[in-house]
Amino acid sequence: MPSNRQTVRLAAIGDLHYTLSSQGMLQTICAYVSENADILLLCGDIVDYGRAEEARLFVKELNAGVKIPILGVLGNHEYEAGQVHEVQHIFSDAGIILLDGDAHEIHGIGFAGVKGFAGGFGEHALQAWGESTLKQFVHEAVDESLKLESALAKLRTRHRIALLHYAPVRATVEGEPVEIYPFLGSSRLEEPLNRYSVTAVFHGHAHRGHPTGKTSGNIPVYNVAVPLLRRAFPDRPPVRLIELPVGDSAESAHQPSAHKPHPVPG
Repeated sequence: MPSNRQTVRLAAIGDLHYTLSSQGMLQTICAYVSENADILLLCGDIVDYGRAEEARLFVKELNAGVKIPILGVLGNHEYEAGQVHEVQHIFSDAGIILLDGDAHEIHGIGFAGVKGFAGGFGEHALQAWGESTLKQFVHEAVDESLKLESALAKLRTRHRIALLHYAPVRATVEGEPVEIYPFLGSSRLEEPLNRYSVTAVFHGHAHRGHPTGKTSGNIPVYNVAVPLLRRAFPDRPPVRLIELPVGDSAESAHQPSAHKPHPVPG
């Protein structure tokens, strides 16, 4: 990124579901990202069956087309084949910074990420009582929320960006069948986002959800699942672009809009 730039451009995408027959699918996306972004964010379900060979083919194509920093979180599909540790190593060895309760800073922007988990939203969220299996399910969502909170607490940057796979709010899953809302995300993930005044949140997982929403603290949330972005923005590659002001001037630092992300038209 040029040192005199007053903005950082983020490109976010999730649910690519890359398979052994997907070679070539990234060409247009990589060209678009390279031209329009300074950082690429991957929001899980990067590969489809969680196979190491899928991951190898994915990073080979990605690295051939994208030279900017890349951060990401895993999705539920990365766990499917029981090869998640190998997939993680392949991604990391290729230069993808994977966040799992971790914090990282690039170009003055702070990033925190977790996979997240399911459980539902608001007063309809699943509670930890009854059978031990049900309690374990709820505790998984609680643990992911605590990991996210810990990562956000480490950041001292002007902007904090959260990467998730599962949704933290109901608004960005609306459009999916109501019956599966509890399996698409958890409002337990929303609490640390509000507490640490996150600038923006990116997630995937809900293929038929809604592209934008907000937390109860008015923090913008973007669903960047590829199937959703293809329908919502059919005239451009399925990537969400957000521009953040990072100028150090006293004037910009005191403007209310200076800390807000600006969606970039396609």
